[in-house]
Amino acid sequence: MFDFIPASLYTLIYYHFLLAVMVMLAVVLISSSSLQDANVKTLSQTMGLALVVLMIAYIGMRPVNFRFGDMVIYNQGYAHLQGGGTMDITKDYLFNYFMIFCAKIMPASMFFLLIDVIYVIPCYLFSKKYFGHYWLYAFFLFIASFSFWSYGTNGLRNGMATAVFIWGLIYYHDRKWLMYLLFTVSIGLHSSLIIPVAAFFAAGVIKNPKMFFYIWLLCIPLSIAGGGFWTNLFGSIGLGGDTRAADYLNADAVSDLAKSEGTTFSSTGFRWDFVLYSASAVFAGWYFILKKKLTDQFYIRLWGTFMIANAFWILVIRAAFSNRFAYLSWFLMAPVIIYPFVKYRFSATQNRSLAYVIAAYYLFTYFMFLKG
Repeated sequence: MFDFIPASLYTLIYYHFLLAVMVMLAVVLISSSSLQDANVKTLSQTMGLALVVLMIAYIGMRPVNFRFGDMVIYNQGYAHLQGGGTMDITKDYLFNYFMIFCAKIMPASMFFLLIDVIYVIPCYLFSKKYFGHYWLYAFFLFIASFSFWSYGTNGLRNGMATAVFIWGLIYYHDRKWLMYLLFTVSIGLHSSLIIPVAAFFAAGVIKNPKMFFYIWLLCIPLSIAGGGFWTNLFGSIGLGGDTRAADYLNADAVSDLAKSEGTTFSSTGFRWDFVLYSASAVFAGWYFILKKKLTDQFYIRLWGTFMIANAFWILVIRAAFSNRFAYLSWFLMAPVIIYPFVKYRFSATQNRSLAYVIAAYYLFTYFMFLKG
């Protein structure tokens, strides 16, 4: 473990380290003539894998501390299992059985490390699959995303489940059976993943990408006008049989959840700041698909999945735990934004544009860290 780093400084070091990496990536891109410049490609080869390993080690080998929220609760449950205790499993079956299995063969430190291997590696594999020599820039956007750190250290099963979903997307073009299997696994790890999985299938049914944009826009006035109607509606019917998902939408359950999960919840109300944050990925798809007429079917499906999942969050934005639902679309923002910049050539200064995008994307995350 990184026990020599005080827990009070652990998160601070993470965000400042990423700030330094962001500056380096931006400088290399701006100083290069194009994305085909040797320096742009070399950077992935020379420091890419080192960054992946460092992310796994630093996140996965953090100390058990209340500053990492739910980690303390997971550690207590793990110690209970190792001491011969049992677990009442009523949801998230795969994660709970995974935890029971691990408790029999490894210490808690290895359990947390293994979770973050599963959390980080799919982002690396996805980046390598779709971005080739430029995979480092995509991988950085994943780890630079707002809430990436939080769901690797606090909301562990949610973060692990979204990573498995990303892993599934790797097999979109071939071995679709494996993609569907991994989607199913993601739901088994955290049943709230039914939302992005359903959004993925809905995005495949809707053939006109303009509809994604219209659905997203429509949900804003519906949420404003409806007030707490949508939160109460979805809270009353539950989501995919997940009672905890219903609790996240139920204001009456907030205090009990906060105590049981050892975490704080987002402030309620219509969060225009986070809607504008989401709008960056909305704009990326609108610009490249609707304005630039990009016809890449995978990217259209990816954007559609984000749009539908994010539209659902906008409807329930007033829920006390709406940040949990926001992440069910936000974890796709990095690939949605960077995909066209790396896969296609739209301008002679595209390398500079990518540098500005990477800088702006991370600076929002950095600002929110400083603000929080």
